[in-house]
Amino acid sequence: MAGSVLFDAPGPRARVRNRVITAVTVVAVLAVAWVVYSRLDERGQLTAEKWEPFLTGDLWRTYVLPGIEGTLTAAAVSIVLALILGFVLGVGRLSTHTPIRWVSSVLVEFFRAVPVLIMMIFAYFLYAFYDVFPSKYLALAGVITGLTLYNGAVIAEIVRAGVHALPRGQAEASSALGLTWGQTMRSILLPQAVTSMLPVLISQLVVVLKDTALGYQITFVEMVRQGTVIGSAYGNYIPALIVIAALMIALNFSLSWFATWLEKRMRRSRKGPAPMEAEPLELQGDRSRGV
Repeated sequence: MAGSVLFDAPGPRARVRNRVITAVTVVAVLAVAWVVYSRLDERGQLTAEKWEPFLTGDLWRTYVLPGIEGTLTAAAVSIVLALILGFVLGVGRLSTHTPIRWVSSVLVEFFRAVPVLIMMIFAYFLYAFYDVFPSKYLALAGVITGLTLYNGAVIAEIVRAGVHALPRGQAEASSALGLTWGQTMRSILLPQAVTSMLPVLISQLVVVLKDTALGYQITFVEMVRQGTVIGSAYGNYIPALIVIAALMIALNFSLSWFATWLEKRMRRSRKGPAPMEAEPLELQGDRSRGV
């Protein structure tokens, strides 16, 4: 049996031991799941009555749909702003001008080091103190600010790493052709780097969507907050959180599917034209004679 790159193939005893450990683990997980189910069932959290409110349109209109709208709004705006900020700071860190490079590096390292929730809370109270936004938009502005600054710094590092991953001959060839640094970055390096960065960017966009739940701490109306409100109003915390978790998973999968589809489409669009097939020698001879 061929060995693996990371470890040797297990022998007969190791395979038996692995099967035994797997069986014991499965039994232990099932036992824990049964105990949890029994405790929840004893407290009446899994009865049919606890799930009935989700069959009414009033609950969805009053609680669930506003939470979905808040989550998608904050995520969509934050994603767009974080991409813009990330590319600006990422290109700034690659700049040939030392002041721009230093300023961009300081901003990236600072925003990466500060927790997202701290930036949300700080922005929320800063906007409230200076009356920057109307009161009903303060929480949304705080969430968007925190998500934009943190994820913009992360995307900046992704951009920098993507450009550095390209062969150095690309920049050297463009310099030999007389292109400036800005022309090289815009026309040659960034278009190629974006394609290679897409898988990592997709993962970061999913993180933005999930981190909107942190807005719960500044009274932002999003899905997790609405789930706890439903549980408090109807006394069904476990069913409410299960439904919210299922909706969050569906949104994340939808975003991942769309981003993966976009990645494949961009990769196909960047493929060059198919090479022309060579003509037989006799046809080339006839053509040269004008036949």
